[in-house]
Amino acid sequence: MLSHATTRDWLIPYADGMLASDERRRIDGHLAGCAACAAELRQVRELNLLLVTLPAAPPVAFAPFWLKLQAVLPLRRSLRIPTLRSYRRLGLALAMATVAALAAAGSALAAPAALPDNPLYPIKQLEESVRIAFTPAHDRLTYQLQLANERLREARAMAGDHKPLLAKSSLRAFRVIVDDAAAALKNPADPKVAKDALRTLRVQLAAVERDNANRGEDDRDVKQLVADASRELDRIEQPETVGVPSTIVVGEQATPDPTPRSTPRPTPRPAPSDREHSD
Repeated sequence: MLSHATTRDWLIPYADGMLASDERRRIDGHLAGCAACAAELRQVRELNLLLVTLPAAPPVAFAPFWLKLQAVLPLRRSLRIPTLRSYRRLGLALAMATVAALAAAGSALAAPAALPDNPLYPIKQLEESVRIAFTPAHDRLTYQLQLANERLREARAMAGDHKPLLAKSSLRAFRVIVDDAAAALKNPADPKVAKDALRTLRVQLAAVERDNANRGEDDRDVKQLVADASRELDRIEQPETVGVPSTIVVGEQATPDPTPRSTPRPTPRPAPSDREHSD
């Protein structure tokens, strides 16, 4: 049995006698049990009768009608239909843009894990520079420690892969980051977190030196940079001592008496007499 919506769609061709016999039977079956569709069919038939009784429209000359219509129509604009070559160029441009977008997305995803010998490493450095510039002050130390660990990871990979120049470059970058974060590490908001972070950096440094020694050539510059970095971590961990100046006791000095004193003159003794000589 036909649905209500399908029957309503077929009412006009049904009233005009344009349906096949089997389709008419299906609609008849629906109309027998649906008063709403039957009422709508009556309205369609009444409209058809009304249209038939209307007088015919008077003939209109086409030429004057078209001239009047052209006067009110907007000016025609030339429509440029692109040729096959234009479509080909457009398709090529879209394809190139799609490839570039996919390559950029892939580069952005792969760059954070890139090592110094990877062509994507400059993109990684650029991303880090932008991020450190926009990192809030209270989160800066956390990100600096993350970068320091990343530089040591790179140095370890390069040392183990017989690329000492790149290993030294990563170690120097590590030293710059640590120097920049030294003040915050000396006075951290959470001393335990800072202590754990420094311990992790020491473990990473030891791993770099171990991989450098295990490759059989033990680059001296890498070894020296590791030692310098370890001393820098020692300096950061060492508490600053404020020197107390020693007290110097100076002996008391006699204060001169401002009152002038006269020097006593010796009393003259009397000369001995003749009697004293005779005695």
